[in-house]
Amino acid sequence: MNKPERGIQFWRGLTAGAEQLQQYKELLEVYDSRIGSFLEIDPVKGAALIQDRRGSGPLAGVPFGVKDNIAVKNFQLSCGSKILENFISPYTATAVQKLLAAGSIPVGKLNLDEFGMGSSTENSAFHPTANPWDHAYVPGGSSGGSAAAVAAGLVPFALGSDTGGSVRQPAAFCGTYGLKPTYGAVSRFGLTAYASSLECVGILADSVHTTREVFRTIMGADPLDQTSTAAPEGQADTAKSSPCTIGVLKQPEGLDAATEAVYLASIERMKDLGWTIVPIDLSTLEYVVPVYYTIATAEASANLARYTGIRYGVREQGTANHEEMVRLTREHGFGNEVKLRILLGTYVLRSGFQDQYYVRAQKIRTLILREITELFTRVDMMLMPVFPVSGFRLGSKQMTPFQQKMADKFTATANLAGIPSLSFPAGKAGQLPVGMQLMAPVFHEERLFNAAEVLSGGRPIELAPGSLVLPDGYDAKAVR
Repeated sequence: MNKPERGIQFWRGLTAGAEQLQQYKELLEVYDSRIGSFLEIDPVKGAALIQDRRGSGPLAGVPFGVKDNIAVKNFQLSCGSKILENFISPYTATAVQKLLAAGSIPVGKLNLDEFGMGSSTENSAFHPTANPWDHAYVPGGSSGGSAAAVAAGLVPFALGSDTGGSVRQPAAFCGTYGLKPTYGAVSRFGLTAYASSLECVGILADSVHTTREVFRTIMGADPLDQTSTAAPEGQADTAKSSPCTIGVLKQPEGLDAATEAVYLASIERMKDLGWTIVPIDLSTLEYVVPVYYTIATAEASANLARYTGIRYGVREQGTANHEEMVRLTREHGFGNEVKLRILLGTYVLRSGFQDQYYVRAQKIRTLILREITELFTRVDMMLMPVFPVSGFRLGSKQMTPFQQKMADKFTATANLAGIPSLSFPAGKAGQLPVGMQLMAPVFHEERLFNAAEVLSGGRPIELAPGSLVLPDGYDAKAVR
């Protein structure tokens, strides 16, 4: 059976009417049973959230998935955690609401590492997600469900969240595009808080074009999120497409052989395009991981204090008193990684330790921002690896949790500085995709899109083997 082209009409055909939506749901359930990217699938319920489905914009009728830490009314909002199991969201996140207004259809909630804490989607309380390219490997995390669903052709794009690389790393592992926007460019209203000064709603998509259209739809200031802001007038330029000046690391340390080869090949590709390559040293790079985890865990310990079983979520029954109920609810409701980060955050915020750890981390964060800001006076963009290794096996000890945390230094840099970054498919390690990332100054997402468009030649991603195809007889008229 020939695979049809993945244009807009293909996706609109899947959601053209009630019968198509039901058939699409059945297709998703069959295909997703192989990889486990979804936690909830219901295109019919998603379509019911759209007031006017007659839209003609570029995203009208196009389905998408939503990471299960982003609110969609009447869908679950589990955050991949037992403590929020079966919790149904009473409202919709602003980013999702903007997509609904554009006519896009949320078809389900996607798997993640619990509360966005992890790099493999193995920390989900419900089930791990497999990489569509090789089911023995992880899809990355924490937005692993979002990346896997796009790579498997189940949806053309999905929303994720990026706190220290949680959109870009799974995008790199699964061979999709992954955008972490400028901090504040997209409203965080409806994104379950983990580390509020670092996290962003991000996009995983099957092409640069789709990524750009989704970003243009969801960006902008939101009165419901005081950290959101509109791009300064004239700053979100569409110039700098080619040629560009690209900063590259003089010595990208710690990369495995395959990742280093793809990084060097990406540099050569840029030289072939006539772009200027400028070797750079980032003196603050070695401090990124300790600073990131000090700040992220401190904010997590405060944000996750609300999960007590009193107002919502799972509540431990049969306890002797209020204190025991809260303690046992959190003990049984949170997974080990979440407990670890809460404990670390509580420790660095303790009286007598704040100056030694948290305040010092914030000062170094300022130094990181200053170095990045100065760098962008000399280069248009910076090319960085996404992750030091090309991928690792599910359930393996190839990368311990500590090693996975140390590997965040390339991605967490953008979160600490608040700058936009785009992961793009750059090569292969055997059969597994390898992604690289471009970083740009704040509110210069268009610069990233233009560069990625040139690098890709305007082509969409290569879908993983066994990706979704239409069965014979599936409403062929709507797809033509």
